[in-house]
Amino acid sequence: QQVTVAAGRRLAGVLVAAYGKPLAAPDGALTHVFPEPGALADAPLAELGMPDARRRALRTVSGALADGRVALDPGVDRDATEQALLALTGIGPWTARYIRMRALGDPDVFLPGDAGVRHGLAAIGATPEAAEGWRPWRSYALHHLWNAPPATTEKS
Repeated sequence: QQVTVAAGRRLAGVLVAAYGKPLAAPDGALTHVFPEPGALADAPLAELGMPDARRRALRTVSGALADGRVALDPGVDRDATEQALLALTGIGPWTARYIRMRALGDPDVFLPGDAGVRHGLAAIGATPEAAEGWRPWRSYALHHLWNAPPATTEKS
């Protein structure tokens, strides 16, 4: 949540290279399978170059996925899963809601505190309260807000 998409992509690449299983036959640039949660639960993760608190949070989520305390399978109860995520040390509301949107396919997540969302709202001249009118499709609105061009100010 505090990294750019490009930085997140780089971190994921480092994670996969360090802990993923190599494919028997690479397919273009795809050379490894993403690591199983159990492989990350006790991993040092030092190569990620992130603060220890974030590495601990990643290990905590991985452990919870590996031992079944958290499931991100199709059809799981979204509310229960969000609460299970929030019960984990290092996982806050933004992360739990983002996982709910991306991993569980919830079409109605809104992240009013997200910097990109605030910028998108400003670009379209809206306030967070406008999102109530976008129910039950606020997750889709988020993607539009994240891609909104910057707000322009008119000069006289």
